Amino acid sequence: MNRYMMFLIARRAGAGILTLLIVSAVVFFITSLLPGDAAQMILGQNATPETVAALRQQLGLDQPLLVRYFSWLGGMLHGDFGISFASHLPVAQLVAQRIPATFELAAITTLICVPLALVIGIAAAMNRGSLIDRFLVVSTMATVAVPEFLVATVAVLIFAVKLHWVSAMSFGSPNMDLLSYLKSYALPVLTLCCVLVAQMARMTRAAIINQLDSPYLEMARLKGVSPLRAVLRHALPNAVGPIANSISLSLSYLFGGVIIIETIFSYPGLASALVDAVSNRDLPVVQFCVMLFAACYLLLLLAADILTIAFNPKWRS
Repeated sequence: MNRYMMFLIARRAGAGILTLLIVSAVVFFITSLLPGDAAQMILGQNATPETVAALRQQLGLDQPLLVRYFSWLGGMLHGDFGISFASHLPVAQLVAQRIPATFELAAITTLICVPLALVIGIAAAMNRGSLIDRFLVVSTMATVAVPEFLVATVAVLIFAVKLHWVSAMSFGSPNMDLLSYLKSYALPVLTLCCVLVAQMARMTRAAIINQLDSPYLEMARLKGVSPLRAVLRHALPNAVGPIANSISLSLSYLFGGVIIIETIFSYPGLASALVDAVSNRDLPVVQFCVMLFAACYLLLLLAADILTIAFNPKWRS
């Protein structure tokens, strides 16, 4: 990796850090504009104005907005994520209880959708212009156009309400047997995989077709190399960069879709904690959860940029 590539990666990382700072300011100021008074919601409607004012002072809500923002940002940078307004527990402790469930859901989805998308994309590229290719292209385009909440609703109506194969609610537990575990994660993973597989399959197809049109692949076919061997041994290794980039970008979309999925299926993850915190006006939890999602999203985008730079032959030379 030469100096120019290191410079490009450092510039992308710097842009990511700057974006995260901008996101922190936007998140803090928007959450501060949420309707209602956090102190009033904590104490209830019967609290006296003096009690509400005292609690506002204790929580620091009586300070100017900019002072509160820089105090909160400084605490975030030092690992102090604040205290929950609703439960009076450290935000880090509350979020730590939900993070494993969300990452488990994301990991299962990734393990299923990435190999499936590669198979579909390669099959469509190898049968370019055929009926199979047209069917896969139309199917993926139609799937991308359908929002997750609609896919989730239809899946619940069919598999949970009509067929009674699985439960409409997902509660993962370490004490589950294998069948119960599969049933618990079936609908959330199915819903998330629909859009992700469609996106990654389309990008994989385009990357493989771009390599199949290269002169070295035409020469390999003229020498008698079988189509499958030409794709797996020659086209696929050279298309790793664009495919890895598309996978990283598609997985970054996962952090947005998981918010909808966890809410619909009552999945006890980080996204459902975020929704509950918004309802309860628990500002520290809302701010930290949004920042965590934004950081994960930017990390995946940075990974996509690094893969694009690393596999670009013009920048390697």
